[in-house]
Order: sequence, then C-alpha cells, then structure tokens
Amino acid sequence: MATTQGIEYLRNKLEDRRRRVLTRYKQYDMKYIDYNVGLTIPPELRHRYRAVIGWSAKAVDALADRIVFREFANDNFGINEIFQMNNPDTLFDSAILTALIASCSFVYITPGDDPVPRLQVIDGSEATGIIDPITGLLSEGYAVLYRDDNGRPDLEAYFTTGMIQYLDNGKEYSLANNAPYPLLVPIIHRPDAVRPFGRSRITRAAEYWQRYAKRTLERADITAEFYSFPQKYVTGLSQDADPMETWKATISSMLQFTKDDQGDSPKLGQFTTPSMSPFTEQLRTAAAGFAGETGLTLDDLGFVSDNPSSSEAIKASHETLRAAAKKAQRNFGSGLLNVGYLAACLRDDFPYQRKQLYLTTPKWEPVCEPDASTLSLVGDGAIKINQAIPGYFDGETLRDLTGIKGAVE
Repeated sequence: MATTQGIEYLRNKLEDRRRRVLTRYKQYDMKYIDYNVGLTIPPELRHRYRAVIGWSAKAVDALADRIVFREFANDNFGINEIFQMNNPDTLFDSAILTALIASCSFVYITPGDDPVPRLQVIDGSEATGIIDPITGLLSEGYAVLYRDDNGRPDLEAYFTTGMIQYLDNGKEYSLANNAPYPLLVPIIHRPDAVRPFGRSRITRAAEYWQRYAKRTLERADITAEFYSFPQKYVTGLSQDADPMETWKATISSMLQFTKDDQGDSPKLGQFTTPSMSPFTEQLRTAAAGFAGETGLTLDDLGFVSDNPSSSEAIKASHETLRAAAKKAQRNFGSGLLNVGYLAACLRDDFPYQRKQLYLTTPKWEPVCEPDASTLSLVGDGAIKINQAIPGYFDGETLRDLTGIKGAVE
C-alpha cells in the first residue's frame, strides 16, 4: 500500500494555495483592491476615485457559458441517473465555473438516504489532495466542509481509499466505503505535467491588463475634474487688493476688476485644458491586451465596432475562445467521468475497475449555437456525405453538430 502524506501535510498545502485562489475569486467578484502605484496623484485622492472593472468576470463567464454538459453516451453503469438525481443544472455549472476561476474544483461524494449518492461541489480554496497523474483521481484528499465566522476550519474531512475521516470541533469519527479511490474527485482546467491541478482562466497577464485599465480610469476621473473646471489665473493685481474667493471665481459668470491708482488693470488667463483622448487610447490598449490574453474581442469588452459583423465574422473572431472551450471540455469530461465512476461504486457497494468505463464518453452541447445559414449548410453537407457513404450521418451525429434534438431519434 502506498504511503500517505497525512492530514497535517494536506492542511499546510491547502493553506499555502488558499490565498492565491481567494485573490482570483476577489478578481472575479470585482472586490480586489489593487496596490496603488503612481508618482503624482496622492493616495487619498486615488482612493476617492477607485475604479472597478469586470473584465476578469467576463473572461470566465464567456467561456463557462459556452461549456454545457449534455450526458454520458454508452452509459453502461447508470451514471446519468446519478447526476440527474443531484440537480445537474446547478452541479455542472458550479463545478465548471469554479474550476475556471480557481484552476480546479472538487466533487465530494457521500452516501444518500436512497441508493443514489449525494454530490457536492467544493471550490479550490477549500480542498486539496495528492493526485494520480494517470487516472486524474486522488490517492488522498482533504477538504474543509465548514468554517466559523473567523474563517477557522470547523468541520474537516480527510479522504483515503475506503474511508472518510471527519474532524468536527476536535471530535473524530469515520465513514467506511467500498470505493477503490478517495471520494473526493478533482475537476481540473488545463492540467499539465508541471501543474497537475491545472491553470486558472484569470492569468497574471489578465490581472495586469485589468490593473492597467483601472489605473487609466482613475487618472481619467481625476483629470475630468480639471477638464470640467479649468484652472484660471489673474496677473497684475495690486498688492492691496482683497484676496479672491477661489470657489466664487470658479463658478461666477462675470468678475469685476478695477484699475489701481496707477491706472493699470489686471490680466486674466486660463491654463490649457487637459485632453481626455490619451486616456481613451490607453484604455483601448489595455482592452486589446486583455482580449488577446483571454481570447475575447474588443466588442466583448464594450468597444463596439462601427460596422456590425456578420455571423461568420463573429465566429471567426471567437476561434481562440472556441478552441479553449473544446480543450476545457476534454479536461472536464474526464473529471466528471471519474465522479460518475466512484459514485457508481458507492451506489452498488462494489469496487469497479476504472477501465470498465472505457466505452462511456461525455457529450457536450456545441460551443457555438448554429444560426439558420449554418443549419442549411450542415443539412446540405449531410445529404451529400450520406449519398457517398450511406448512413454516415444520423440523428445523433447531427445533434452533436447542431445541438438540436430532432423529433425522430
């Protein structure tokens, strides 16, 4: 039997990663306060004009909304039924959204009141483990199921093969099971050999471009005050003249000045009004950098083009986002299949082998919904291909292409 690292090791590992994950959540929730940098604007003035931008949320949601799980094909173990009994509309979306933000999410499997196990999504800031790079399952896992008002763990769970050990305010109790792996399954976004727990959709480069845009907006807001009320000056006033009230001089429509004893009159002037154009260009530069990093377009970030694009042009501009969605589908499909596999083992109280599910494959809705012209082209292509190879296209194949379930299956 392989040596386990122990719960204390996993506690320290989670605490080490937790801060970075919470930072990404703050970026997504638009609550993260960036460090103020600047040479000319005082901190108290910059704090008054603090900017808020939701580009990070847009980058995550734009991908999450395109990834829609349908079902498992060749479901020989009744996995679809398990998911259907666990509020799949919320379960799948929650697991996918959390994985895109935190790089991974976890599904916690427990026995239910009926034979169908219960599935619960845990975000990446509350769970961790030791992953098997071959299967994508954990050899041991740890999760904080509940925290008190001060953020301290109140209910913890330590997962090993065949056992879940709970720690509830110092009290320990265990729950045995017949599953061949720990009942904590990771759902990972873009894993690799260096980062087996994946990578977040909110990258450091995306954070930089959003921070750059925030600074630009803060400077623009402060400059707009001077743009609205240009600074004026008066020269040639007598030293015996009464001091001028600055607010009255700013808002008055007419000011009266008299000549002094020498017959000299004061000269009025106004400083050059700062232009807002540089800030607009800077903001557009930040948007272009963020769009290039995340696969979005300037239209997605609010910079609407003058000429509306056609449906084909819109799809072509989102090709990078489409490829990212297809990659995420492959990663998430493997994780969700692992969830169904262990849930089936728990339901049937039998340790199935992972290789027995090799025929079961996840099905996803199309990343881009087809329009009328696309449906017409797909139909013409299907007819021609079926003429060349009879029976090549059927209802299931067309549904995979279009996402439309036909009346006749």
